[in-house]
Amino acid sequence: QVQLVESGGGLVQPGGSLRLSCAASRRIFGINAMGWYRQAPGKERELVASITTGGSTNYAGSLKGRFTISRDNANTVTLQMNNLKPEDTAVYYCKAVNYNYQHYWGQGTQVTVSS
Repeated sequence: QVQLVESGGGLVQPGGSLRLSCAASRRIFGINAMGWYRQAPGKERELVASITTGGSTNYAGSLKGRFTISRDNANTVTLQMNNLKPEDTAVYYCKAVNYNYQHYWGQGTQVTVSS
């Protein structure tokens, strides 16, 4: 069962923008934090940004200022990515964590930054 559905990935030129969205199934109860991770070919998965129900955010240091994470409601998270660079190319994964510390992952959406 797909419990996190991501959308918004694609191909963009350097300097462009993309907006990723993730919707969590209502089968996931009591979501606290939601976030985005990414994994480039040959590299480990890394945190991009996360946000709690209370609105506290955490960003990978190198991305703050270009990426913005927001919660539209308890089950939806959005990542606005601006001034994209080729090194941002990766598969982006949505993650949700509930108050029971159960982790849920989306299937990933490809972001490619290339001219």
